[in-house]
Amino acid sequence: MFLEKINNDFKTALKSGDSEKVGVLRMIIAAIHNKEIEKRGKGQESELIDDEVMDVVVKEAKKRKESIDVYKQGNREDLAQKELKELEIIQTYLPKQLSEQELEKIIDEAIKTTGASTVKDLGKVMGLVSKETKGSADSGLISNIVKKKLGI
Repeated sequence: MFLEKINNDFKTALKSGDSEKVGVLRMIIAAIHNKEIEKRGKGQESELIDDEVMDVVVKEAKKRKESIDVYKQGNREDLAQKELKELEIIQTYLPKQLSEQELEKIIDEAIKTTGASTVKDLGKVMGLVSKETKGSADSGLISNIVKKKLGI
């Protein structure tokens, strides 16, 4: 269903001549196709479920964020703006991002559930929070908040 929306939007963008959106969606579709090939190579069913497609889209968004940072550090504002436009298109396919306060509530609950209190428990908390926030929160932000709460 999620992949179907991406494919339909790709066709619509092609027909309307929106070359920027076509380029971004073409990259996403290629990344999804590569993931399917990877699964097939492991002897698994190659068709991706919605969660796997979401993971691919999240990874593409993360790549754009990292590129924006690198380009800004290198004083390449033109390339940073291009990546920012691509990121904006990708974000339309991601769930609404959680606010920091909403994320802190989820993290507090995960810390209670796991009984986490030290750096050794970081992985348990991160795993639980990541499952619950799938695609709706940046893993770097989650990590920073968990570390702060555990006093790391």
